[in-house]
Amino acid sequence: MRRQLFFLAALAVCLMAVSACSSAYYGAMEKVGVHKRDIMVDRVEVARDAQSEAQEQFKSALEQFGTVVRLKDSDLKRAYDKLNGEYEDSQAAAKNVSARIGKIEDVSEALFSEWQQELGEYQSQELRRESETRLRETKARYRQMIGSMRQAEKSMEPVLRIFHDNVLFLKHNLNAQAIGSLRGEFDGLREEIARLTEKMNQAIAESNRFIAGIKE
Repeated sequence: MRRQLFFLAALAVCLMAVSACSSAYYGAMEKVGVHKRDIMVDRVEVARDAQSEAQEQFKSALEQFGTVVRLKDSDLKRAYDKLNGEYEDSQAAAKNVSARIGKIEDVSEALFSEWQQELGEYQSQELRRESETRLRETKARYRQMIGSMRQAEKSMEPVLRIFHDNVLFLKHNLNAQAIGSLRGEFDGLREEIARLTEKMNQAIAESNRFIAGIKE
């Protein structure tokens, strides 16, 4: 029980430290004329590009997987090394996408909180209502975009699981029978990557729409 309490307390301290660091960063950027909205747009663009890069990486991994299932016995060790390399690159690309989405969520929380708080500073009710409407619309577009990003993120999980299982299987079974087993997995993997690509394209399109809307 004491260990659990200690862990929770340490976690709370870490979260507060991260929050404080983010606040300090946003404050410092505002002093040089870079506002949270600018940072948000930049992070959406970076996340969009990370998704596009991840999409290409998964396609490359699928291509390598297709090459492996057509190899001869003498090529198996080399095939494993290449396929494992593609899996590790795909895993890294997926982690990068997740990290980029997290950064968007961090700055959006700060931006929307500040925006909501500053509504109370207006003397003009008309301007306040206009700003409030703009905030509501921006939040709605944001929720749609981030939801699409998270769906695309989830679509990477089954692909990585399939890759991991097959790389692991090939590692311990470097023989013709192993290649035969992998052939049976190829169609399922291709279908999962097709779904991933579709989700990624949707998320990228939503990102572009959000960027265009917030720049209006």
